[in-house]
Amino acid sequence: MEERKVPRHVAIILDGNGRWAKKRMLPRNAGHAAGSKNVEKICAAAWDMGIEYVTMYAFSTENWSRPKEEVDALMKLLHSYLKDCLKTSKKNNMQVRVIGDISKLDKDLQERIIELERVSAENTGLHFQVALNYGSRDEIKRSIISIANEVKEGSLLPEDITEDIISSHLDTSGIPDPDLMIRTSGEQRLSNYLLWQLAYAEFYFTDVLWPDFSKKDLQKAVEFYQSRDRRFGGVK
Repeated sequence: MEERKVPRHVAIILDGNGRWAKKRMLPRNAGHAAGSKNVEKICAAAWDMGIEYVTMYAFSTENWSRPKEEVDALMKLLHSYLKDCLKTSKKNNMQVRVIGDISKLDKDLQERIIELERVSAENTGLHFQVALNYGSRDEIKRSIISIANEVKEGSLLPEDITEDIISSHLDTSGIPDPDLMIRTSGEQRLSNYLLWQLAYAEFYFTDVLWPDFSKKDLQKAVEFYQSRDRRFGGVK
């Protein structure tokens, strides 16, 4: 594998937990638990391949519309995962950052997120972003409000608003845009995920369900990326 062609940032939509559970005649929550256990394995595999940033879609703003029992189970799983992530971030030298509107999460979850980001901030390994209560349209809306407030206060002129200014007000400020987006389970849509950031990314769709997605499957996605003739503005 040519190191220069390894994507620097890979964004993943973790899809198929429910179908994985259904195939095994298990409750949907069992699928979410299995999917959660797969996160660390894929993060480790990504770092081994030379990938520097991984962003995973864990819970969207639309997920609140799921049955209350399933949402409650997901929140419980998030509590447990964030607690475990404190240990794994230290073990794997991983810097963790949460993107999304965490103000809608319960106070304990917010505190766990703040603590996790604080504790892992100086780690020098993989940069791991978790999208929680995240929706790209909501993110863009919040960034527009922030920019509008700066214009209103006089600290920013409308004519000075550039793409870089907009990017700096997004949840992913300071993070390079993804080079490759992977969606598991065979679905082929973005589902309100990183709409601004994925403007020039390569898209890779696989029928593999997220709990079954392995290092070998990640390798296939990277090989797909390497096979692409990436051009920007007509210049190779």
